[in-house]
Amino acid sequence: MTGDAPTKRLPPRWFIRTAWVVHRAIYRVTRGRRGLWKPKPGKWGTIVLRTTGRRTGAERAAIVAYLEDGPNLVTMAMNGWADPEPAWWLNLQATPDATVDLPDGGRLAVRAREAEGAERDRLWAAYLVTDENLASYTARRNRRTAIVVLEPRR
Repeated sequence: MTGDAPTKRLPPRWFIRTAWVVHRAIYRVTRGRRGLWKPKPGKWGTIVLRTTGRRTGAERAAIVAYLEDGPNLVTMAMNGWADPEPAWWLNLQATPDATVDLPDGGRLAVRAREAEGAERDRLWAAYLVTDENLASYTARRNRRTAIVVLEPRR
């Protein structure tokens, strides 16, 4: 749990999952021309995170929200505010090297790690600026939500 934040009402799980399906479909149908955007002050952006499946070794893709932190991209390992860890985060824990499709059409090789300590606190505060209900949503989970730093690889 993340604290004593009052819980804010969430849409039903089926609605959240349907929104994900529609978002991915828009991205695919438009061949990447729609569905990704850069973060703006006080708003997160979206990227496609491509990981290696921990069991299959096959490429897996997920659209995730992100913030920029200097050259790094930062995301949160949340599964629609449900308790289980998202599969992409489990994949990154097994194989931290991944690639990211950027909103400008570029692709970036990254290495993932979990933010800890003061860095985590700073990045968590940056995410709180993007959504006043975030603390309430993460309080629903029985585990701490990982802040994932995607560092560019050379």
